[in-house]
Amino acid sequence: MAIPRLARPLAGRVVRQLVRVNVLDLATRLAAQAFLAALPMLIAVASLCPQAVRQELLTSLRALFGTGGPLFTQVEGVYGGRGPASHSWGVVGVLVALVSATAFTRVLQRVCERSWGLPHAGARVVAWRWALWLVVWIVVLVFQGLLHRAFGAGPTLGVPLQLVSAVLMWWWTQHLLLAGRLPWMSLLPGALLTGTGVVAFSLLSRLWLPRTLTRSVDRYGPLGSVFTLLSWLILFFVTVVLGIALGQVLARTEAVRLRLRLPHVPSD
Repeated sequence: MAIPRLARPLAGRVVRQLVRVNVLDLATRLAAQAFLAALPMLIAVASLCPQAVRQELLTSLRALFGTGGPLFTQVEGVYGGRGPASHSWGVVGVLVALVSATAFTRVLQRVCERSWGLPHAGARVVAWRWALWLVVWIVVLVFQGLLHRAFGAGPTLGVPLQLVSAVLMWWWTQHLLLAGRLPWMSLLPGALLTGTGVVAFSLLSRLWLPRTLTRSVDRYGPLGSVFTLLSWLILFFVTVVLGIALGQVLARTEAVRLRLRLPHVPSD
């Protein structure tokens, strides 16, 4: 089947963009930093929160991963206040964990900059933005469980609410980490693709992640859950990187540019 003539330039730009961004490399780096820095920071922050907030955070993580199972056996102990980790963090420890977690945000900034072909912004310009993103991300994550339940109305309404929340989060994320160097409307296609992608991925995770975790733990013991979680994180961030990278391509197509009333920018 022949490819329509108008689709050929778009397909070529998509391929060039994916090669330039190096999706798998950035997704793997994001997954590694999320596992090594962002998740410990989340545990550290939760240790200072009231019990009700910790329980809501646990519910939100269940909504995000789409599972309970063996992965949450120890997590419930931490967020439920039953494990020693829940009492081992002080204020200084939380601050150190927050600073360490900015390594994750720096990689996310690199994703946005590489997708748009922008030079790396200096630390003086964006350092406070790394910390701000982490704080907002924690707040948004706490409310994911409530959004999934639609504040009691049920998941039928909750999924659209999660979708709106995800689109807004990734729209603001790009604007923040790019230090306002691009107009808001240019970033909307990437936000729509990324937000839709991560919500769809979380929903699909409910179909395979619980069984995969159980098999991994039965076969490899506690390390099995680590392998599975890292695989899940890599796939999740592949979705994120693809959404942001392809959003740049869409924002520079003639039809989208005219609809969003964006200035003409030469294509790569």
